[in-house]
Amino acid sequence: MDTSDDGPTLDRQWIELETNVCGVLHGCRDASAVAARFTGAGWRSRSSSWHGYELETSWCRLEIDPIDGPDVPLNGVVAPARLDDLGRLLSFFGLPYELELSDENNTLVREIRG
Repeated sequence: MDTSDDGPTLDRQWIELETNVCGVLHGCRDASAVAARFTGAGWRSRSSSWHGYELETSWCRLEIDPIDGPDVPLNGVVAPARLDDLGRLLSFFGLPYELELSDENNTLVREIRG
């Protein structure tokens, strides 16, 4: 289990925000390996279910929880201006991804892939 309390917590301005990012990590069945990459980059990580993790830094909080199959879904809160930073981090980790950013009305604002 790859958990760490060493990273920053989500900034207050994002705490009350509803889920605004969702997506999938392609070809990655092991959420523990994903959590290890995030903790290696200085993020906080905690177990949130038998196989799922909550990953957190000052500008983002994600829940990853694997399902049957080759992909790991994710959802959570990201500072809207930092969506590309999240995409770059996933690319740096070598994780193919699709992300969708929604506004406060749950309207799709942006999609990115890598």
